[in-house]
Amino acid sequence: MEYVCDAPDGKTWFRIVTEAEAMTESQEMRHAVGKYFRREWSKAAESFKPASMVFVEQAIGLQAHILREMPLFLTLRDSEGTMLATAMLPAGGKPDQSFGSIVVGPANADPYPAQGEAIKALAYHFGIPLDRSRCYPYRR
Repeated sequence: MEYVCDAPDGKTWFRIVTEAEAMTESQEMRHAVGKYFRREWSKAAESFKPASMVFVEQAIGLQAHILREMPLFLTLRDSEGTMLATAMLPAGGKPDQSFGSIVVGPANADPYPAQGEAIKALAYHFGIPLDRSRCYPYRR
């Protein structure tokens, strides 16, 4: 995981950078972020063009390309490391009107009542609106 930004009440946002981290997030949070992470990783990998045709050099830069091209997968943790929310933002954290950012809590529950201030901190950090009406896909 990579540090992204701090949030109120000792909470911190981290970027999920490996499939193992995404699968752990899925298992602990009881949602499907691992499936989406794998899908987006594969799409980004398919778009990679090796700089060299030498077999042993073809993967140089692959991981950096993937992490640059795929959406950001993020996890909110408290000071004890407890998983509180998961977010998916556009690649590079740059505003993209065609991309539907998602923020969910454990078991796809609405994270906004309990984690609203932390979500605001993430929105501020990237300069992206993360309004509940647009980012929480399971409104009931």
